[in-house]
Order: sequence, then C-alpha cells, then structure tokens
Amino acid sequence: MFTSNPFAEISAYIAPAIMQTFVIVMIILVVAGTLFDVLHKRSAEYFFNAARKAKDDGDREVTGGEKVGLAVKTVASDVLTSSEFCNPHRRIAHLLGMYGFVFYLVATIAMVFGYASTGAETPSIWPFLWYLGALMVCVGGYWFWFFIRVDVAAEGSSPFRIVRADLFILSLVASATFGLIWALLQLGGIGVWSNIFLGLYLIATVVLFAGVPWSKFAHMFFKPAAAFQKKVGVANGSMANLPQPADRTSAADRDRHSMELLKDAPLNMGLGIKREKPRHY
Repeated sequence: MFTSNPFAEISAYIAPAIMQTFVIVMIILVVAGTLFDVLHKRSAEYFFNAARKAKDDGDREVTGGEKVGLAVKTVASDVLTSSEFCNPHRRIAHLLGMYGFVFYLVATIAMVFGYASTGAETPSIWPFLWYLGALMVCVGGYWFWFFIRVDVAAEGSSPFRIVRADLFILSLVASATFGLIWALLQLGGIGVWSNIFLGLYLIATVVLFAGVPWSKFAHMFFKPAAAFQKKVGVANGSMANLPQPADRTSAADRDRHSMELLKDAPLNMGLGIKREKPRHY
C-alpha cells in the first residue's frame, strides 16, 4: 500500500503536465504570498532596523566567524530540533508536523515531476515518504489542535473555536487528511468517493498555499531570522534593550536594591509556577 504512487494512477485521466503546472502554481503562490506578507507587514524593514539598532547598542562587535557559528547554532537548535519549546509534548507535535510536511512536500514534487506518467516505475522510497509525511502531519496536527493549544489546554476554550490564525494548521491537516483518504480510496478502486476526496484534497492544498498572506505560513521563514537576531543581540550585549539577567551568585547583583528581598532566598526560589499545569479556568 505504501509503495503505490497515487499521482501515477490518476495520470490516466489527468495529464502529468497539468499536475506539474498545479505544483508550479502553488510554489508561485507561496513566493508571491510571502513577498506580499513581507511588504505589507514590513517584516524585512523591522529585521534590518532591529539588526542596526542591536549593532549600535552592543558592547562589542560580533565577528563574521561568530555570526556563522550563531547561524549554525540557530539552524541546529531552533530550526531542526525546535528547542525553544519548553513543553515536550508541544515540541514533539511541532517536529512531527514540520518533518512530516517536509517529507510530504518533497515526495509530492518528486512523484509529480519524475514518476507521474502511466506505467512509470516509482522508487518505493517516494510513496513511503509521502504516506509517512502525511501521517506525521495528521498525528502532530490533531494532537496539537485538540490537546495542546493554549486556549484549549490552559483556557478551557472549545477545540472547535476557529480564528484566522488557524488557517495554516487547519489547511495543512486537511490537505494531508484528504490526500491520505483519496490515495487509499483510489487504491481500493472506489472511484466516486476517491474523486470526491481528490477534489477536497486539491481545495485544501490551494487554501494552504494561496492563504499565505492570511495565515502563519510565512512564519516559518521569519522565525529563524528572529532567532538568529536574538542570538546576535545576546552575543554583542545589546540584549534587545532588556537588562542583563540577574546572577544571584554574584555579590554585585545581590547588593542591588531590586534584589534586596531575594538576597538570602534559596537559589531555586521562583520555580513554583512550573509545578502544575495552568488549568485554573
């Protein structure tokens, strides 16, 4: 089952050129939507101004070699392993969705552009990655939506409450879900229902990629830039205009007026907020 290329099977009545054109249009929509988002929200201007201000306010110059090291650290920590999430469940769900989406997207492009013609022999790795990626998106997405979201887990809101910011996660999960159902129905020879879910799959995919200006899709491009800029700010001492973290092991910090009440307190004082989950709604 997981070695069958669903795009090769529909090539009997949908030409591979049409499928390839559809994928190209989706890529164009993502690029155009991201550029529109950057211009509309002035994100690039914000990052450049923040970088300039951090450089002016910094205590020292960050060398090119240090910036390369910080960039590598950002990719390894904030991008590849999502270390910014303190909640392990939230982190696992995010990683499932992120890597699942990458597998799902790359496998789709490979099968559509390389093996979409009737009778084409598709290497088993591509269908396997497509099914695996879609399943990972579904597991991570539904886990997040029904059990991890802050407004559901901590504020008692209904999991069926939807706002515009949910467009990305809902369209992504819908695309993966409808895609899986379509592929399985098509494999089972259930023509009418497979065509219905093919239509739903295409609609959800269009919403996912065409809705970039109104969703958090572009967030995946801005987030690494923000994480990198934060690390540069810490390295040069500007700290984004925030005070340096207090070090209670330092005599100078303990003698500050604002630290007077904590001078003799245990060093682990203040962690009580982490003892229980915030579910006091």
